[in-house]
Formats: sequence, structure tokens, C-alpha cells
Amino acid sequence: MAAARYAPPDLVLVHTSDELYGADRMVLEMVAALDPGTDVEVWLPTDLAHPPSDRSLCTVLRQRGITVRHLDLPIMRRAYRTPRGLLGLLGRSAGLLVELARVRPCTVYCTTSAALLAAPLARLARVPRVVGHFQEIWTAADAAVLGRPARACHTMVAISGAVTAALPPALRGRTVVVPNGTPEPPRVVPLEGRTGPLTFVVASRWNGWKGHATLLAAWDAAGCPGRLLVLGGPPPSGDVTDVETLVAGLTDPGSVEVVGEVADLGGWVETADVVLVPSDAPEPFGLVAIEAFARARPVVASAAGGLLDIVTTGTDGWLFPPRDVAALADLLASLTRDRVTAAGAAARQTYLHRFTTARFAEHWRRAVLAAADHPGPRSPVPTA
Repeated sequence: MAAARYAPPDLVLVHTSDELYGADRMVLEMVAALDPGTDVEVWLPTDLAHPPSDRSLCTVLRQRGITVRHLDLPIMRRAYRTPRGLLGLLGRSAGLLVELARVRPCTVYCTTSAALLAAPLARLARVPRVVGHFQEIWTAADAAVLGRPARACHTMVAISGAVTAALPPALRGRTVVVPNGTPEPPRVVPLEGRTGPLTFVVASRWNGWKGHATLLAAWDAAGCPGRLLVLGGPPPSGDVTDVETLVAGLTDPGSVEVVGEVADLGGWVETADVVLVPSDAPEPFGLVAIEAFARARPVVASAAGGLLDIVTTGTDGWLFPPRDVAALADLLASLTRDRVTAAGAAARQTYLHRFTTARFAEHWRRAVLAAADHPGPRSPVPTA
């Protein structure tokens, strides 16, 4: 009897972490946007500690019937920009090349800029189509490192105009902006009828640039105007803000509850009246902002990056200059329950008109799956 012929997967998503933060949750939306019957695999790295199952991407994917593989992937983390780190990336690249040549998927999809080493390796393995998804705003240093492997992509998707604008000019012409979307929540609890002091929530990793120090300084300067819930935790690598120490030094530390890591953000957003995105550096998009909008919660955010495309100040939220403690303090102190309630209703309408998963799926399929039928001219595989 002849051996069964191996059928390569239609799509392999090469992703950079096995958690459930913003970029990880968008992998779930990409998988959900695929046409029924698409054979998809998600390849996840092994260089970071595996999170508990209730906070891992692989658990949710497997629950949805998606094939997940954990491999020693060459993920370009900043911590690896050392001689030893680069040597490790070289070894992992060789392993990924062998695996891609063996599996030969129809399309390789690099879900973040840090996964872009998979793009030239896929081309060398003669994968027919390679797509890059940019969820980060590149610095000049990033462009110098990432620009060459990005040229191996046939098509590129960016999550905001701010992300596209930061790309080298040679890449912008092949890049399509597809804003993120977020699922309809199981229920929407409006703000009407609530009384008492306002409850605020901030939900992100405690990276140095996420603005926790700015927020807590402003919170103190505003007189601790309500209740503040701090979700998230320290990142696995990179600059970290010591949130707990900052909270302990407040005039009224009891006004802030450090919740930490949570498995489900939705219930905490529902508890809150306002969601805060106080990033010191421009956010590429700001997924938590549209998750707040979906639950009829307005957003206070720094006026930079992708958040400028999401929040309309005075309508569905409010913007303040990044790192401006005084401006944020004045804004927090000025918010009344009536203003917040009206902005929450407007936020829900913004979500319905612009950020549903149906809209994301439509735009994403148009940008990516249409390119599978018409991939356009192939750029040469970059050389070292």
C-alpha cells in the first residue's frame, strides 16, 4: 500500500509569545477570521517560561481546535542583541529553516515584527507566500535591524497609520493598514444609574514605557480621585516599573488596588467606569482601548500613536500629552459621573461602527487572503 501523501498546512502563524496580551489576543482574531476548512497551525516559541494554562495562548487555541506547536523559534528580542544572543538566533534560524522546508506550508505569517526572521527563512524554504504583520512602531534602530528580513514578505499588514508611517519608505508601498478588532462581549453593562466615586482601571504589562509612573504621579496630584485598579505584571524581559513601590508611596495608597495578572480582562473593565492607557511612548494601536469601547467604557489615553486613531477626545474619551503629569492630573480631577456616562455610551457606538471582529475579519481577509491569489512580484530574498 502506498504511503499517505502529506498535505502541507494552508497557513502557519509564527508568533512570539504564549501569553494573552494584546498581540496574542489578535492571533485569536486572525484564526477566527479564516475561512472554514483552512488548515492552520500556530507555532509558538520555547525561549520564555510557559505561563499558567489559564493565561496561555496555546490553551485557548487548542480549545478552538487549532494545531499548536512549540518550537525553538528565532524571535528577535532586544535581550538577544548581544554576541551570545545573536549566536543563539543563528542556531534557531537553522532549525526553523529545516522545519519549514520539511512542512512547506502554503503561507507563512509572521504575526509581529519580532518574528520576522521567519520571513527570509520561509523564502529560502520555497514557501509560496510570506506575510508580515506589524504591531509595533519602529525606531530608526528597529528599521536597521528589521527592515532587511521584512523585505522578504510579499505582503505586509500594519495595525495603524502610526505603525505604517514609521516603516522605511521601501516597505510602505506593500503595507496595508488593518485596524484591530475585538469580540462582542457576552454582555454590556451600561454606566447609567451608577453612583459614588469613579473607578478607574489600567491593564497592561508593567513595562517602563507603559506610563504607570506618570499615572500614579498624576493620581496623587489629583488627590486620588476615586478607586484605581492596576492589572498586569512585570514583563518577562526589558525595562520594568516597580508599580507596588510607587503605590506604597502615594498619599492615599488605599485608593489603589494592585490586582496583578488576570485571566479575563472583561470582568474588570465591566467593574470600572473609565479605562486608562497612559503610555509614555506612542502605542502602536491600543487594543485595550477598543476592548473598553466594546463594554461601553470611555478611555483616558495619551495623545500619541495609534490611540489618536481610536479616541475622539471629549466624545468617547479624553486625550492628554504623553508624560504630562499635570495635564493628566487635571483631567482625572475634572471627570464627573455624568461626563463619564455620556462618553461611555459614545464609546459603545464607536466600537460598533469601527472595531468589531466582523470588520476586522473583512479587512484582514481582503488584505491577506486576496494576496494569496494575487501575490504580486516577488522581491529578492535578502542576503546578509
